[in-house]
Amino acid sequence: MATATSKPTAKEPSILMRRVRLAAIAIATLLALWVVWNWGTIKGQAKVGAAYGAHIACSCRYIEGRSMDSCVTDKEAGMEMVRLSDDPENKRVYASVPLLAEAVAERRGNFGCVQLNAKEIEAL
Repeated sequence: MATATSKPTAKEPSILMRRVRLAAIAIATLLALWVVWNWGTIKGQAKVGAAYGAHIACSCRYIEGRSMDSCVTDKEAGMEMVRLSDDPENKRVYASVPLLAEAVAERRGNFGCVQLNAKEIEAL
């Protein structure tokens, strides 16, 4: 019989829910460890992908004379995260992998499209 001073007991989570929660924590921990362990490789691949995308899109846009929409189709499989944009006034293409890498390629006369180094990018 319940009295005015008794408190309702809290339900304990079922064993299944505790196991699911523990499994989710274990998977998240393993994923975080994998990212930390492979961070250098991930960052390096992002830099290479951005540089490749900028160079290919610059050549497509300013040497072949195609539209930027057409140039986006030249990206290789696996480059879905590389974002491209162009600056027609300066004949430059900017490529980036969000939060990881960026690259810029610029048309320079008879030299074709040239990758800009870090100092040149900072000066933009």
